[in-house]
Amino acid sequence: MKKLISVALLGLCCLMAPAIAVAQGGDAAALRAKFNEVRRQFEHNLLDGRMVLESAEMPDQLRGDAHAVIAHPFLEVSNALRVPAVWCEILMLHLNTKHCLVQETSARTSLVVAIGRTYDQPLSDAQRIDLAWRTVSIAPDYLAVRLSATHGPLATRDYRIELKATPIDDGKTFIHLGYAYSDGIVARLAMQIYLATTGSGKIGFTVTGTNSAGEREYVGGVRGVVERNTMRYYLAIEAYLDAPEDQQLSERLSKWFDGTARYARQLHEMDRSAYIAMKQEEFQRMRVAR
Repeated sequence: MKKLISVALLGLCCLMAPAIAVAQGGDAAALRAKFNEVRRQFEHNLLDGRMVLESAEMPDQLRGDAHAVIAHPFLEVSNALRVPAVWCEILMLHLNTKHCLVQETSARTSLVVAIGRTYDQPLSDAQRIDLAWRTVSIAPDYLAVRLSATHGPLATRDYRIELKATPIDDGKTFIHLGYAYSDGIVARLAMQIYLATTGSGKIGFTVTGTNSAGEREYVGGVRGVVERNTMRYYLAIEAYLDAPEDQQLSERLSKWFDGTARYARQLHEMDRSAYIAMKQEEFQRMRVAR
């Protein structure tokens, strides 16, 4: 029982921010308006002028939002991110994603994702979540895709994951990556256990103030979990777009790890060689199962 709770808890922490967030706008014009609103924040945060992270903890819901500029043309981004199988390639870069398969029926397309611990393990020990895939909108200047699940680990529910993208100047793309879900008593208790043990002392990216020595202090707790995973998934999208071909997997893994190393205080979990070896085996397992 303890083992099952541990795996489910890691699944919850990982999914708490495919952190991909729930977008609040409508079409391309609304997304460009959001870009104009947040672009002034890019130069005044700690994220290399690349993105703005926002998180919120409410009584029965957790939210995370990332607004970011991708250094790739919109057509390239849209052509890639409208494909369900590409999202398996992206999600698999995360430390805790052990497996991902696309399942298609006449009724729907789903991503069947297995979430587990930060080392190689049998799939039977992982936590499964089925994410229904839907393309909300595809246009010459706009893309919106959504993943959703009615139920998740530890009695969580109503997962909504969404990505929106639109072209901006200089051949770049502005994206909004959003995520929200509802929890309950079991999930809240499990998260408290995580934050008191494995997650103790871990931080996010939002600066909450300074200490007596004048050093920055950062958000922790559940919001810290959301922000860490939001950044991990953003870096996964970036790494995939930089190296999208199957034969570029080693380059993609290196790009993702290097990205996390830029924010080692928040994101470091294991060394490069262990991460790459683990992921090469997991990607091989995923591709054999297709």
